Amino acid sequence: MAPTLFIFPLLLSLLSPLSLTHAQPAAPSPAADACNGIFLSYSYTGGAQLPPTRKSNPTRQPYRFESTITILNNGLDPLKSWKVWVGFTHEEYLVSASNAILADGTSLPAGVGNGTVFAGYPSTDLETAIETAGDLTQMSTRIDLVGTQFGVGLPSIPMPANISLANDGFVCPKPTMQGKSEMQVCCTKDPNFKTNITSDDGFLPLQNGDLTIMYDVIRTYDSNYWAQVTIANHNPLGCLDNWKLSWDWMRDEFIYTMKGAYPHVLDASDCIYGRQGQFYKELDFANVLNCQRRPTLVDLPLEKTNDTTLGMIPFCCRNGTILPPSMDPSKSTSVFQINVFKMPPDLNRSQLTPPQNWKINGTLNPDYQCGPPIRVSPSQFPDPGGLPSDRTAFASWQVVCNITQPKGASPRCCVSFSAYYNESVIPCKTCACGCPSTSTRTCSTTSPALLLPPQAILVPFENRTDLANAWADLKHFPKPNPLPCGDNCGVSINWHLYTDYSRGWTARITIFNWDETSFADWFTAVEMDKAAPGFQKVYSFNGSSLSGANNTIFMQGLPYFNYLVAETDGVNPEKDPRVPGKQQSVISFTKKNTPGINVVGGDGFPTKVFFNGEECSLPTALPTSNAYRKGSTISISVLLAILVFMLMQDSHGRRCGCLVL
Repeated sequence: MAPTLFIFPLLLSLLSPLSLTHAQPAAPSPAADACNGIFLSYSYTGGAQLPPTRKSNPTRQPYRFESTITILNNGLDPLKSWKVWVGFTHEEYLVSASNAILADGTSLPAGVGNGTVFAGYPSTDLETAIETAGDLTQMSTRIDLVGTQFGVGLPSIPMPANISLANDGFVCPKPTMQGKSEMQVCCTKDPNFKTNITSDDGFLPLQNGDLTIMYDVIRTYDSNYWAQVTIANHNPLGCLDNWKLSWDWMRDEFIYTMKGAYPHVLDASDCIYGRQGQFYKELDFANVLNCQRRPTLVDLPLEKTNDTTLGMIPFCCRNGTILPPSMDPSKSTSVFQINVFKMPPDLNRSQLTPPQNWKINGTLNPDYQCGPPIRVSPSQFPDPGGLPSDRTAFASWQVVCNITQPKGASPRCCVSFSAYYNESVIPCKTCACGCPSTSTRTCSTTSPALLLPPQAILVPFENRTDLANAWADLKHFPKPNPLPCGDNCGVSINWHLYTDYSRGWTARITIFNWDETSFADWFTAVEMDKAAPGFQKVYSFNGSSLSGANNTIFMQGLPYFNYLVAETDGVNPEKDPRVPGKQQSVISFTKKNTPGINVVGGDGFPTKVFFNGEECSLPTALPTSNAYRKGSTISISVLLAILVFMLMQDSHGRRCGCLVL
């Protein structure tokens, strides 16, 4: 064993008594039974300084902390699926939490320094004193926390800024301190809150979200069960490409077989060398699909749809594509079935526990944050034999996922602007989709992107340097040293203001795929705060105003042209730049419904752009008209002639991969 492994236990044993002293009990607090609602308390119980010693930077000195959260239901109604917010403020890194999980699906250990929500596990509900004759084991729960915090050593105590009940329909006042180490609050029902009434069977009603996942147990045996997992998209701009779904098994379960999806990694080694192999001695683990505590599951390709072994599940096998319901309701759901083997002491057919800490993501899609599985009324399914009756699941849980923007996360697509009245293209922002930490050695991550000639946006960033330099020299634009870094985006979109005349105007949108992944059934959407009411037509895509969002125009590929190919090699790879996949169309607008619109002044440019549900980075500037050249005003007839010619070229471009500029 390495010598350093002995140092930390020895160091703890030699620490002074003062450094390990637990916080002194606070003065007696008001009795919890004075709260006629949900009583919460957070108590700091102890801590110690951890190595290394940071005398030169005490704010980064790590300390162990131990705390206890107590939740007590003193109300009249059971508290279903309790959730508690703790406002940590000392860069806490949580190592363990008893009787709870993190409600955002993050597995421990994890950073919680910006605050976090705890959810109950394995017990999720708190009963009332009336229904249990005051049995505190059913009315309350205790969460023991162990973790690391930074910068707060004794005699100071690292208390959170706030604690509150995170369930809907409750009001929590500001917590009160009992001494220096305990925080208390009593949360009561909000009389003004209106919600669905809990169903008669005692389960919570189904919840709404951008994406919902149902975990339905459809067959159950003593040692294993079959569950059907249904992923349903409800957001009009939400999308998943090549979805990957992961969760944590909490009771040593493992996946024996699946239909409609498959583990990303086939691995039974954890079972062979673990408890599972010792218990299931007669089981052939060569047939077991996955024994990871946190497996990652992926969809099957389309050709497996009718495979009698892996497929034959309705709504399965679509290469991981889940579309918005507004685009194609039949493709907004993905379904698979999974055979789960259990371990002692859960070997009876009624002992069913869903996995926890759910996470789902795609290739270039929004980020989703998933809550814990909530027990709901058993789902019903049409009889597979065609009988006019429904079959009911043995048990059902719902996971609700919502689109979120993680702190510090970068977009994965970007937008450039150009216009008929300016010869330069305003490119995507520098580091629009993030930059590697080593970028500062070769390029500037803070300098604004150089204006480009139109042809430069057709080639990868690494091939634009000469074009950008020559253009800057020709136009006398300043050039920083070092030059700006690239946008590093897999997808970029150019919005070109094409014409502007008395009764209407046109724009051209071009989508570039610089990634190695192709996009089937792609879509894009643009928010036009003032121009959307004048939307008329998209010529080379399917386009429409998004229902329920009057300022959003939704566009998708036409049948047989809805595939955005990946970047490919040029004709001569040794000297020609790589060629992006691309799609392009003209969009026409009328001014009849938008009196006073100033197209050139900014109203002709989108305020938000989405690709496959991901919001793209926009430039911070618009093309100016000070470069408008004399003689560029032409008659309406000439404009129409150019438009017709451009559309013909666009139609040809979609077939041959050409691009109209």
